[in-house]
Amino acid sequence: MSYKLEKGAPASMEGRLEKEIRCYSFLDTQGVEYWRCDHADANANTMEDCLIIDSILEATVCKNLFLCNRQHTQFYLLMMPGDKVFKTKELSSQLGCARLSFASPEEMEQYLDITPGSVSVLGLMNDHENKVQLLVDEDVLLGEYVGCHPCINTSSLKLHTKDLFDGLIHAMHHEKIVVKLVGTEE
Repeated sequence: MSYKLEKGAPASMEGRLEKEIRCYSFLDTQGVEYWRCDHADANANTMEDCLIIDSILEATVCKNLFLCNRQHTQFYLLMMPGDKVFKTKELSSQLGCARLSFASPEEMEQYLDITPGSVSVLGLMNDHENKVQLLVDEDVLLGEYVGCHPCINTSSLKLHTKDLFDGLIHAMHHEKIVVKLVGTEE
């Protein structure tokens, strides 16, 4: 597997999904600098694939979790460093809500137009009714770059952290809530 980091959108959109094309169009319209690594043969499904892609991106690659409350009336997209362990109790106490759980794949598609394995902050551009609240672990904000998918896990993007959180999030009509997760095993 040999992957290459390329600047901007692909020259040809042939064979790409509409939601991926919308991501590139959105990023280009916003005038932000970004890099792309295509890895259709890997799909970033295994830790080995992710480690190879992470080394190419040289960015904070996040674990993205789509969560909801027990009643499935509040939805959250949590971005946290990939090396942290998620503990629902830790996050629930910070939000002052009952225990959170993973939202269903159907809810993920309904609100973010994303399927499991492809969860990305860029899916918020598809949440036109603002049903999903973005939660960001404070450590994600420390890196110069952040990595994410263009709503499909056959490519990964590298964005300036500042561009994402100071511009793109607002352009998607969302705000972030910063949380502090210890994320260690007990």
